[in-house]
Amino acid sequence: MQINNLEKNNNLNIDNKIVNEKEQKQFLETTLGKTINFGIDMGIRALLPDFLEEQVIEIKDNLFNYGFKEGIKRTIDDAIETGKSMAGIFTGNFENINQMHEVVKTGGILDGVSNLLDFMVDKAEKSGVIDSNISNLLLNGKDIILTNVENNIEKTFNDQIKSMEYTRKYINNWKEFYKNKNFEGMEKEYEKLKTELKNLAPIEETLNTAREIEILHNLIKNNEQKFNLTNEQIELAKKLSIN
Repeated sequence: MQINNLEKNNNLNIDNKIVNEKEQKQFLETTLGKTINFGIDMGIRALLPDFLEEQVIEIKDNLFNYGFKEGIKRTIDDAIETGKSMAGIFTGNFENINQMHEVVKTGGILDGVSNLLDFMVDKAEKSGVIDSNISNLLLNGKDIILTNVENNIEKTFNDQIKSMEYTRKYINNWKEFYKNKNFEGMEKEYEKLKTELKNLAPIEETLNTAREIEILHNLIKNNEQKFNLTNEQIELAKKLSIN
């Protein structure tokens, strides 16, 4: 089977290339951006329990209208760069999720969010979009907001660790079914793997293994579920998984 035919059979939506620093950075910007956003939302609601839903949304929207979204991205990027420097990661990628977590935490992500809140609340008040009472409530209760942000960041990374554990389990299960030439079992684990990978951090070793499984799985599927693959096809699957 030709290489271009194998590449067309990919279903996991994984780019057939080595994970790079930019991909991991984009993942953290997107995932942590949503996490911080949700944490701030929960914190504001906790500080303003008597406010109507529409009022809380308006306050949050006013902050975001003054550059909060861009500020969060910069805060995440700064935390990544600072954390990498402190951990001695000057080149290369994150090797695992625990390393990602430690870098973000030691990089001062909470301090960055705290400074950003100070700046944006002050800016929004001076611009007249929130009054001084709301401004004081947000700044005096900032620890509540930051606690919610921290808890959400921890939950996000804990969820990632669990997702990685499930991914490894499905990979091992698939390999066992493959060894026993049980395509029905392979198919079930393959579908679970596809679902898990959608939200998993891009870790090179894991994605390379998933790509190899993807190619072998589709080779067998397109071969009428027969396992009589040639050594050349199996070796080709391994080469494609890391190219």
